[in-house]
Amino acid sequence: HLRVSADSTCKLKAKFNLSGYKSVEKKTVVVGGMFPVHMRVASSGRNTSRVPVSSGCEGFNFRTFRWTRTMLFAIDEINRRSDLLPDTDLGYVIYDSCFTISKAVEGTLTYLTGQDEAVPNYRCGSGPPLAALVGAGGTDLSIATARILGLYHFPQVSYCSTCSALESKFQFPTFLRTVPSDQHQSSAIAKLVIGFGWTWVGISANDDYGKYGIKDFKEQVEEAGVCISFSETLPKGNSPEDIQRIVQTVVESTAKIIVVFSSDVDLSPLVAELLRNNVTNRTWIASEAWVTSALLLEPGASSLLGGTLGFAVRRGSIPGLQRYLLDLDPYGDPLTEEFWETVFNCTLDYGKALRQSGQGLCSGLESLAQLNNTYSDISQLRITYSVYKAVYAVAHALHNLEHCQQGQGPFNGKDCADIGSFEPWQLMYYLKNVRYTVPAHGDGTVEAFYDLINWQFSSDGEISYVRVGHFNASAAPEEQMSISNSSILWNNDTPEPPRSVCSDNCQPGTRKGIRQGEPVCCFDCIPCADGEISNTTNARECILCGEDDWSNQAHDACVPKIIEFLAFGEPLGITLIVISACGAVVTIAVAVVFILNASTPLVKANDAVLSLLLLFSLVVTFLCSIVFLGEPQDWSCMTSQVALALGFALCLSCIMSKAAVLMHRAQALKAARARSRAAAKAAKAAAEAAASSGSPDVVAVACTVWLVLFPPHAVKNTSAQNIKIILECDEGSIVFICCIFAYDILLALIAFIFAFIARKLEDHFSEGKSMTFGMLVFFIVWISFVPAYLSTRGKFMVAVQIFAILASSFGLLTCIFLPKCYILLIKPERNKEDMMRPRAKP
Repeated sequence: HLRVSADSTCKLKAKFNLSGYKSVEKKTVVVGGMFPVHMRVASSGRNTSRVPVSSGCEGFNFRTFRWTRTMLFAIDEINRRSDLLPDTDLGYVIYDSCFTISKAVEGTLTYLTGQDEAVPNYRCGSGPPLAALVGAGGTDLSIATARILGLYHFPQVSYCSTCSALESKFQFPTFLRTVPSDQHQSSAIAKLVIGFGWTWVGISANDDYGKYGIKDFKEQVEEAGVCISFSETLPKGNSPEDIQRIVQTVVESTAKIIVVFSSDVDLSPLVAELLRNNVTNRTWIASEAWVTSALLLEPGASSLLGGTLGFAVRRGSIPGLQRYLLDLDPYGDPLTEEFWETVFNCTLDYGKALRQSGQGLCSGLESLAQLNNTYSDISQLRITYSVYKAVYAVAHALHNLEHCQQGQGPFNGKDCADIGSFEPWQLMYYLKNVRYTVPAHGDGTVEAFYDLINWQFSSDGEISYVRVGHFNASAAPEEQMSISNSSILWNNDTPEPPRSVCSDNCQPGTRKGIRQGEPVCCFDCIPCADGEISNTTNARECILCGEDDWSNQAHDACVPKIIEFLAFGEPLGITLIVISACGAVVTIAVAVVFILNASTPLVKANDAVLSLLLLFSLVVTFLCSIVFLGEPQDWSCMTSQVALALGFALCLSCIMSKAAVLMHRAQALKAARARSRAAAKAAKAAAEAAASSGSPDVVAVACTVWLVLFPPHAVKNTSAQNIKIILECDEGSIVFICCIFAYDILLALIAFIFAFIARKLEDHFSEGKSMTFGMLVFFIVWISFVPAYLSTRGKFMVAVQIFAILASSFGLLTCIFLPKCYILLIKPERNKEDMMRPRAKP
């Protein structure tokens, strides 16, 4: 086999330009670290005339520099402990990833190679073994490094990469972390949005971290009916056009809630542009990556970011860290020098100070303690504490590896690994199974527990990260979220939470009408139609009320319909009863007058029997009108209709008989002048026989059949008026009632014709004219009744019918009997036999 030496085949393809901390001399084990100390890679010319050299970095980040120093502090603390790795001295190699994938890859390759130049798939260094990599910062960086480290089964412990995609052990077999997955954070933010009733939100994300977080968030909120107003992707690096486009989207959107899954570095340019455009009145929901970052706190940020809510990983305290952070030698290494020059705005290089007159010379004795700086602020140790736990996780895994007892180990039949020459995959076994404690906090396990943070600004612009609740993913679903609403200070210092909806809720009485082409959260509220209701908020359909119910004025409840009938006790009913009673009493009084004067010529001449029958029929018609009043019952429906039909049949038959007699008397008078009185008597007898054919027996028979086969009955009429149930009588058979009243009309026409012909009979008392006028009144009343009846509804139809009955009855009573009573009571001297005889024509 041909063995190729790395020394003979290694060829430098490019020069890496890495900065960081390194301490490997006389160390037992080396722990790697990677932190985004700078925010971006500096732009450089594309010179191809020499070996490529990677670009340097710019944009010093005080927060991430604190993370770096925390790793150094943790290693120093571990090296001083006697109970943890007592015989092992930890070294470190820490690189600056510059928040860029290329730099993270450079650092990973250099770290694996073991020297300043990367030789893929070779370990060219001969120093102490590599333990694990603590890093590499953001999700994109960790994904890039994890793909490389996974090839060699090399352990990686991340302190802030929370993307749920990194949970795949198939793609990232050696990736571990000391922060919870974003699946829990997405659930927390979704519950927050749903809990406050925000249904119209904007979302923004940056790299894989933001995209996966937003994806999980969207899936959960959309199931609950929340709509996304807009979704934007924050650019990586400097892109003013994209930033301006996103600002325009935020300005034009009506969403007041904006959820941002992003790092503080990627979000910072958007915040600056929003401030320049004076965008306010928005509430920002922050992911853990920027919820406690001071990088966004530019002048005037309170108007934009005041009231921000977000979830942060659990806070911890690290005893002795602040003193370590402040005890810094500015001349120790290039990275520390750059920090010193940046924080004090001076230079440590005397020659540079001479060349640049605008920049002063640092003394090196400046006090960090006097600065109110993110680097020295340990009030919100969240990611910093996660770095601390990551280092301790590696240390405890190494401790377990070192103290493995031979014959009880996990490798090759219970073998142990050697702390001085172990392989990374051997440490990976211990890391996956490590159980450890950290100083002052005990258990170092990762919990899906978040603090809900509220950004509250004081009057002088100072920010406070106030804990207003928490989310515990391991609790029961109904107990996971706890929020102190009274502690939250919203944007513009208002105590009430903002409203963020595309359309206001549709109140009861309306339904949602979806707008075509728009999200389901955008809708119109359409009032329910009459007879329909909605009794819930945002009802999709209106509910039809039952047959006996109707919608109230607000259309939010079905109420019983008004039951209507012409009652006895109401004013109209009382009035009609009084009129009917008066008519009946007057008619009876007339009958009494006729009976008392039965022997007088006037009564004899007018056929007392027919007159009394006529008066009796009028009493029946007067009284039957009362039966039409009150709540309809089956018996009252049958009684009223039959009594009316029989009463008018008897009345009209009597009138027709009297008119027929008068007509034949008139004809007999003509014949008497040429014939004998015997002939006249014969004509009278024939006329009476003809009149008797108008008997109401036909109507009686028809009514009997009607009542047996199709009896009238009470019904509820729900169709005539929407809001009322009209109690009325159903005639049973329209054919029968039409036939019966058609017969009455026929009698009325015949009676009118006979009376009209008899009007020419000349005597002192012309009964023919009286009956003619009576029948004219009868026809006028009932002809007027038809349109009046058809144009009314409910109880007024009954009132019109009763009025027609009373008016026609009073018309007949007045026209036929008033003249007779006048003679009987007022002018008795005219009640003589000769006055009843026909007069000869001049």
